[in-house]
Amino acid sequence: MLSFQNVSLRRGPRLLLEAVDLTIQRGERWGIVGRNGSGKSSLLALVLGLRDPHGLHPDSGEVSLPAGIVLAHVAQETPATQRSAIDYVMDGDAELRALQAQLAEAEAAADGERQAALFGRLEAIDGYTAPTRAARLMAGLGFPEAQMQQPVDSFSGGWRMRLNLARALMCRSDLLLLDEPTNHLDLDAVLWLQEWLRAYPGTVLLISHDRDFLDLCVDHIALLAERRLHAYTGNYSAYEKQRATQLAQQRAAHEKQQRTVAHLQQFVDRFRAKATKARQAQSRLKALARMEEIAPAHVDSPFTFGFRPPKDVPHPLLQLTGVDLGYGGEPLLRGMKLDIQPGDRLGLLGPNGAGKSTLIKALVGELAPLAGSRRAARTLQIGYFAQHQLEQLHGDDSPLGHLRRLDPAASEQDLRNFLGGFDFRGDQATDPVAPFSGGEKARLVLALLVYQRPNLLLLDEPTNHLDLEMRHALNLALQDFQGALLIVSHDRHLLRSVCDRFVLVAAGQAGPFDGDLDDYARWLTEHRRQPASPASAAPAMKKDSAAERRQQRQQKAEQRKRLKPLRDNLDRWEKSLHGLQEEQAALQARLADAAIYNAENKPALNELLAEQARVRKRLAEAEEQWLAAAEALESAEQAL
Repeated sequence: MLSFQNVSLRRGPRLLLEAVDLTIQRGERWGIVGRNGSGKSSLLALVLGLRDPHGLHPDSGEVSLPAGIVLAHVAQETPATQRSAIDYVMDGDAELRALQAQLAEAEAAADGERQAALFGRLEAIDGYTAPTRAARLMAGLGFPEAQMQQPVDSFSGGWRMRLNLARALMCRSDLLLLDEPTNHLDLDAVLWLQEWLRAYPGTVLLISHDRDFLDLCVDHIALLAERRLHAYTGNYSAYEKQRATQLAQQRAAHEKQQRTVAHLQQFVDRFRAKATKARQAQSRLKALARMEEIAPAHVDSPFTFGFRPPKDVPHPLLQLTGVDLGYGGEPLLRGMKLDIQPGDRLGLLGPNGAGKSTLIKALVGELAPLAGSRRAARTLQIGYFAQHQLEQLHGDDSPLGHLRRLDPAASEQDLRNFLGGFDFRGDQATDPVAPFSGGEKARLVLALLVYQRPNLLLLDEPTNHLDLEMRHALNLALQDFQGALLIVSHDRHLLRSVCDRFVLVAAGQAGPFDGDLDDYARWLTEHRRQPASPASAAPAMKKDSAAERRQQRQQKAEQRKRLKPLRDNLDRWEKSLHGLQEEQAALQARLADAAIYNAENKPALNELLAEQARVRKRLAEAEEQWLAAAEALESAEQAL
C-alpha cells in the first residue's frame, strides 16, 4: 500500500534519513519510534508530500502510494474562525461537504434527477448521521455537549488540537497519520482514542511516546536510529524484547545491561518488602518487574540522572483540611482532606474537568482555598512541573545559564556534567533556549526541578513531549526519589510504575480509589453511562457492648483460622522468591567480572548465561505465584 524505496532526506545541512526502505501493507498498524530529532515527523511529512506539490519530498529515492487512497492527518494549525466546533469537525469529511455543496447547486437549478443521485450517494456514505458521528467523536475527546456549538476561536490551543484530531478522525480514510496524538489529551480521552483506533479498519502510521498506547494500537514498530530504519513485527513490548536480544550480543552493552538490571532489582526487592496487598501496590510491583525485564533495551539511552536526597523530609509535608476549591467563589471541590506524608506516591485520577489540576494548584499554593486550611511544613520544598512552565523559560538564555541562576557558586564543569545527564551536551548547553523543541524545553524544566532537591514532587502531565527514552529515564529516577510524589498523567506505564495509591477526583469530591488502572478504566466506562453520585458517608460508629466485643473476638479468631492456609502459602512463595533472588544476585556478581568475557572463558560464560535464564524463568514463575497468593489472601480478607 505504502512504500519507501532507498529514501534519503536532508533538512538543511543535516542528513536525517539515509537509504530508508519500508513497505506497509493495507490494514497494518505501524508505531514509529526513535529519539527526538531522529526524523519521525519528517517520515510522515514525506507521505503528506505525496498529496501536496509544495510539501516535503525526498532528496533521493521514492515514496509511493496507490491512487485513490484517502489520507487523513491532524493539522498543526487551527484557523481563527467563528465557525462552530462541530461544523469544523464535520469539515473533516471532505466528500460529505462536496456532496452538500453539489446538492445546494442542484436545488438552486431545480435539477431533480441530479438531486436524486446525490441523495443516494449521501445515504451511501452515511451522510445523514454525520452530525451524530461528529458529536460522538467530540464527546470521546472530552468536549461537553454545551461546547460543541461554540466558535472555534473561543478554544485554547490544547483544545484546538483536540478539534483537529476529531476532524482527522471524522475523515473516512484509508490511511491515518498521527503524530503524538495523546500529547494534548488527558487519560480519559487517551483510553477513548485507544478503543477508537483498535476499531479503525484502515492503515495507521503512529508516532507516540506512550508505550501502553503503542502496545494496544500497533502491530509493527519502525525504529529510526542513526538515519536508518529498523522494522520489527509486533507491538512495542515485542520490539523491546527483540532489541534487548540484539544489544545483548554486544559485550559492552551486555555489561551495562547487567548493572542496570541489578539496579532495578533493588527497586523490586525493596518494594516487595513493603508492598501492601492493595491492588495498586500489586500493580506497581508487576510494573517494576516488567521494567526489570525490558531494561536491556534501553542501555544506549543518552539520559542518566537521578534525584539527590532532599535536604530535609518533614512529617507531614502538606495537609489540606476541610478545603473547598474553585474559582470566582464557586467551589469545584468541596470538603477536601488530604495528608501528604514522606514516601507517599499518589496518582490523581478523574474525568476531564473534575478538578485534578485545580487540586495541584492548591497544593502548590497558586490557588487559595475558598474554605478550610492548607498547612505546609516549614521546610517544605515543592518541585512543581506543569506545561505552562515551558513558556516561562528565558528564551535568550542557555540551559547552563538557567542552572547557574540556581547555583551561582557551582563550577561550570559540575553544571555541564549535570546537564549531560539530560542530554544537553557540548554547544547545546550554551545555546539559547528559544528555538528548542517542546521536548527539549520539557527536559530542561525537569533538570531545573531535579537540581533543586525537592521533598515533594507535584507533576502535572510531565511526559508530554518527552520521547520514550527520556520517559524511561524519568521513571527510573522517580523510583529512587526519597520524598513524596503526586502526579497527574495520561501515561499509564508511568502511573503503574510509580504510584502506590490513587486518589479519584469526581463529582465535587476527592478520595481514595480502591483499585488499579484497569479498574479505573471500567469505572470510567460506567461513569460515562451514568453520572457518578457522591460517595455516601460512612455510618457512624457505635459503642459495642461486652457481649458484642466477645463475639467480635471469636469471629476474628475464626477468620484467622480460615485465612491461615492462605497466609502459609504466601509465606512459602516469599521464601522461594528470597532464595531465587539470592541465586540471581550471585549470578549477576559473576557476570559483572570482566574476565568472564575473555575468549578462553566462553564455555563458562555460556553456562552462566544459560543458568541466569533458568533462574530468571523460575523467578518469574515464583513471582506470579506470589502475586496470586497475595491476591487470593486479599480477596478472602475482603470477603470476610
